[in-house]
Amino acid sequence: MMDAFIPLVLLVAFSLLGVLLGTITGLVPGFHPNNVALIFLSLSPLIISELHFLNAVVPSGTILLFVAATILAASVAHTFLSFIPAAFIGAPEGDTALCLLPAHRLLLEGRAYEATVISATGSFGAVIFSFIFFIPFYFIFAAPFHLYDIIQNYLLYILIGISALLILTESFSERMEAYQAVILSSFVFILSGVFGYVVLNMPVRSSMLFPALTGLFGLSTLLYSLFYTPEIPEQMIEEPLTEKSDFVKSVLSGSTCGAIVSFLPGITSAHATVMAMLARRTREPEQVIMTLSCVNTANVIFCLATLFLISRARSGATIAINRILPVQAWTELVPPLALIYLLIAVLTAASVSFFVTKYMGKQFSLMFVKIPYRKMLSGIVIFLAVMVFLLNGVFGLLVLAVATCIGLIPIYFGVRRSNCMGVLLVPIMVWLWML
Repeated sequence: MMDAFIPLVLLVAFSLLGVLLGTITGLVPGFHPNNVALIFLSLSPLIISELHFLNAVVPSGTILLFVAATILAASVAHTFLSFIPAAFIGAPEGDTALCLLPAHRLLLEGRAYEATVISATGSFGAVIFSFIFFIPFYFIFAAPFHLYDIIQNYLLYILIGISALLILTESFSERMEAYQAVILSSFVFILSGVFGYVVLNMPVRSSMLFPALTGLFGLSTLLYSLFYTPEIPEQMIEEPLTEKSDFVKSVLSGSTCGAIVSFLPGITSAHATVMAMLARRTREPEQVIMTLSCVNTANVIFCLATLFLISRARSGATIAINRILPVQAWTELVPPLALIYLLIAVLTAASVSFFVTKYMGKQFSLMFVKIPYRKMLSGIVIFLAVMVFLLNGVFGLLVLAVATCIGLIPIYFGVRRSNCMGVLLVPIMVWLWML
């Protein structure tokens, strides 16, 4: 009994450490859990050597599992907490960019706390969905249907089709004529794609994806907010009233799309959210926020399933886990023991993060009107620039500047910023075309 109890207690403890790290990355704009994953990956030999004393109470190799659980828990917590800077500061990442307008609408109505609770509820609903459909996911994408093998043969055409669909749906824009919105979104997609192809093929040692994505989805929004700072009213602390049917529809549509895109390279949570909202046919800000949160959290969990099912890492967290942990293929109905332990870490992280998000949302709501908004945004801009310089040098600052200019185009003209994900999609499609 004690032999099984001690590893579980340590697993929960390391999961709570992951929640702490995910809270930090979620609340600091531009700081992604992928950064935490890469740091843990580089420090894993040192961490393992420092924790060698645990080998006396846990089976050999379990320490690697604890490190992987910390990374995964940080990613789950990040999907909960990252909504707060998107709502209050206007500094979303690629995965939360689509919630910026709905969240700001509620912020200007004094309902930012309500929006935060809606987001946290959607994320936790996605966790429940993921655990219910985890085994069916195995049947669909592995035996007996082997859907991934079918998808793989037509992956290039699927990516082209999804990209075309998302561009064409810009015709529903209310700020310009349909043809103008489609042309502009196509321009942003192609421009970011060419930029991404150049960045990914640069003859430099460090990856330039961090400054590229930070400029496209973080710094561009911050700079825009600096020049167009609205008057923020005092925020109300009231629990949202959500219809049960709306909750179920958001969870089902968002989590399903999050699960599907976990198999597709280059297709992100932002794209999945657009597809889910098209399926829902609603633009209510509460439903957009909840659906987006469902997509983000479900995507983290099903990316984990993808790693064990087809040995493909579709996120920074799963890349780190794949390199740290010997991943045993999930070939039978019962998941491997390592996957079960990691799912326990997910459940722990989600349960704690729900309450942490509500608490932090309340504190932000109470203090936000007292914070010098423009000074705070300026400080974050400087912080991001310093981070890029430390990680990528002067060349990284150049990439950041170009990415920021591209990221400002959709914000200013009013098309979806998910079109900027051409930075990854176009290089992937070029690579598939050349195969």
